[in-house]
Amino acid sequence: MRLSTQSLQQRLSQDKKANTGKLSLASLTEKIPFIPSLIIAWIAGAVFTFSLAPYGYWVLALLSPAVLYALLLPKMTDKRAFAIGEAYGMGLWCVGAFWLYTSIHTYGDTPMPLALLAIGGMGLLMGLFHALMAVLFNRFVGKQPFAFASLWVLQEWLKTWVLTGFPWLFVGYAFTEQYWLSSLAPVFGVFAITFVAVLLSASFIETLRRRAEFLVVTAGLLLVSVMLWLIDPQWTQAKDNKPLKVAMIQGNIPQDIKWLTEYQNETLEIYAKLSQKEWQTQDMVIWPESSIPMFQTQAWGFITQVAKVAYDNDTTWVTGIPFKDELAYKPETDPYPPFYNSVVALGAKGEGLYKKQRLVPFGEYIPLEGMLNLFPNLAGSQEIMSYSRGSNKQQPLKVQDNNMGVAVCYEVAYPETTRHNAKNTDFLLTISNDAWFGTSAGPLQHLQMVQMRSLETGRWFLRATNTGVTAIINEKGQIIQQVPQFERTVLRGEVQSRIGETPFMKLGELPMLIVSVILIILSVLGQRAKILAIYGKDSENSPEMQELSKVLVMSNRIKRDDVEKKDEKPVT
Repeated sequence: MRLSTQSLQQRLSQDKKANTGKLSLASLTEKIPFIPSLIIAWIAGAVFTFSLAPYGYWVLALLSPAVLYALLLPKMTDKRAFAIGEAYGMGLWCVGAFWLYTSIHTYGDTPMPLALLAIGGMGLLMGLFHALMAVLFNRFVGKQPFAFASLWVLQEWLKTWVLTGFPWLFVGYAFTEQYWLSSLAPVFGVFAITFVAVLLSASFIETLRRRAEFLVVTAGLLLVSVMLWLIDPQWTQAKDNKPLKVAMIQGNIPQDIKWLTEYQNETLEIYAKLSQKEWQTQDMVIWPESSIPMFQTQAWGFITQVAKVAYDNDTTWVTGIPFKDELAYKPETDPYPPFYNSVVALGAKGEGLYKKQRLVPFGEYIPLEGMLNLFPNLAGSQEIMSYSRGSNKQQPLKVQDNNMGVAVCYEVAYPETTRHNAKNTDFLLTISNDAWFGTSAGPLQHLQMVQMRSLETGRWFLRATNTGVTAIINEKGQIIQQVPQFERTVLRGEVQSRIGETPFMKLGELPMLIVSVILIILSVLGQRAKILAIYGKDSENSPEMQELSKVLVMSNRIKRDDVEKKDEKPVT
């Protein structure tokens, strides 16, 4: 049966009247002028930072996405949605990753104005992830919490691989020590925590609009996570062997002198002296990232000497070192041998070499480095600056009859990389040099990510650093021991070997990504079905429907023009 244009207009009018009695938060946020809405979005993104370490105000990780959801609810142009998402993302990254300013300005000798400009540019670039999410939410899906949470998960996932990735500032990290929610980490990983937290945020906004059904579903998911917390399933089990006694050396070498040639021997002496009393009492002595600040070929005499001391005392020595692979050198094609940011196990019952897989953009390699050859003054410069990437199929290190998985510095932020490195291991090690970031929040955010990786893999994690935070973390993500930052000291403790795999270890991110994609598809289809249910399937291709569609399109254009004109008005 075909409906007349008049009937369709009557149904549309009735549908509007049916909703007039509801509290319309969308109508309230629709009245916010353009510039103030961008300011609110920027602030909402910025305050999220304080939900993470070292502040820990996790409630802000619920409030921040809720504000963005409310701002995106009204009908608006894609341009406005893009701008709101960009403002939110820029606030998030300019404040949340401001620790980069220390490395750029203090240690990179970049003038303050240029360093601040670099932070702003980084925020602008990383804000594109939320900007894209906002446009998709505005245009293609029904504006409801499940679509919003699913899009949020996908934009976080994109940050783990686009241009090699910058997987920082995830919502899920704010709940690392909130075990009533982080109990989901061993099952589906950090993205599951992000999903539930953002879903809860958006559902709360919908409850204010008198649509409590979303909050009911969210409460069901929270019940599952709380039950997992209370039941406390043992996804992995302790091995029968005794815990290993370990000593992690925190050399506290200032970053501004760490790589100076004239200071290299003094650095080696500091680590050797701090380790002197540990060889007789520990099963394993660990030095942090690049604690030997030269290639193994340049420090071979020193390495041989320390390895012999370790061997004679039945101790394993693990150290970070730049490794030059001269066996892989091909003079006919390569200007010099490939070199890696590496970890090596030596001494008694120590064997193996790990080469870092995930390199820091602009710090360890130049993104799109081939394009530098287009500029005569920069041609070939990438070959001087870039480390090589290690294989993603490396074996664990052998230490005291245990398999130890390794993550070097930045790559512990990648859930999938750490998951693969944790396969067939008894415990995990990450070494780092966070001196680049001074007294900022960066090193503490980094530590929080290691806690999450422990939860996901059900493994103990050793974290050995140059300036801190050096720590021992158990399989529940709890910090068992740590030493103060910026002190020359030794952390002594024990690490427990564990066997078995968590569900996340077996399946990784895939289940959460599949769920998110399915929910987005259902949201798109649901939006279409809602339109057909209101106006009738038979009228979809009718001349009357096409005529009404033209009227609605023209009406929307007029509304968009009005919005844009309002946006252009100066704020008084």
